[in-house]
Amino acid sequence: MKQNSSIRVTKVTGEVVDFSLSKLKKSLIHSGASDKTIDKITSYILQNVYDGITSGEIYKMAYEQLRDIRAVFASKYKLKKAIYELGPSGFPFERLIAIIFDKMGYQTKVGEIVQGKCVSHEIDVLLLKKDVFSMVECKFHSSDQYICNIKVPLYINSRFRDINKHWKGEKPLKNVWIATNTRFSQDAIDYANCNGIHLLSWNYPKDKGLKELVNCFNLYPLTTLTLLSEEEKDELLNQGIVLCSELYQTNSLMNKIGVSKVRKQKVMEEIEDLCHKNIKIKI
Repeated sequence: MKQNSSIRVTKVTGEVVDFSLSKLKKSLIHSGASDKTIDKITSYILQNVYDGITSGEIYKMAYEQLRDIRAVFASKYKLKKAIYELGPSGFPFERLIAIIFDKMGYQTKVGEIVQGKCVSHEIDVLLLKKDVFSMVECKFHSSDQYICNIKVPLYINSRFRDINKHWKGEKPLKNVWIATNTRFSQDAIDYANCNGIHLLSWNYPKDKGLKELVNCFNLYPLTTLTLLSEEEKDELLNQGIVLCSELYQTNSLMNKIGVSKVRKQKVMEEIEDLCHKNIKIKI
């Protein structure tokens, strides 16, 4: 293996960057694995990494090593990718966002149709808290090569203004949020901050992004699970099951899609291991 500084990695966007051992370790920390386990995995990857390797290949090596050690580590490590797998409709992502806001004390409605001054609009998630309504526009992408640029808050802001000009609610509509599972460009962030638009992405706001909120409230998508096939996950998503905790409560659905009794028990144990602890952050 070459020295770390000479190893180049091709990202999913096509960008080529230097291999970073510190970034690899940081991503593994979020899995909940011990320092000893992380050192073991990084040592393995260092022995197998090569110049020109893709970020996907590095991810796969780390994921498989974590899965072999303990499924819950792999599930948490996979969280970002698991949210990408909620597609393609975007509706499961809207439900995830609604549940997150529900946990933060909001009343929520998904897919509310309202009339604006000029046209009608579908609000992805309508929020109510402290006698104030807020609207959330969800921007779901199936890959991290897509970002929300300035066109997104410009468009959402125009919709918000049209809705507000014809708002008939008993309580005022004052706030607008944009939630995405990828990231915002800097000009999108600047425009949003200038116009009072709240943003939520995988890692924004800092330490209070989607990653922290999902971990804080144990809202792990069922797509994080290692013991269900992609087809089985798709069937469950089509039946309206988004979270591991929902599958745990309605586990008879696994019988209907052909999951054996033995594997079903293992899936239940995996969910228990994944969801039994909260990570506390200030919201």
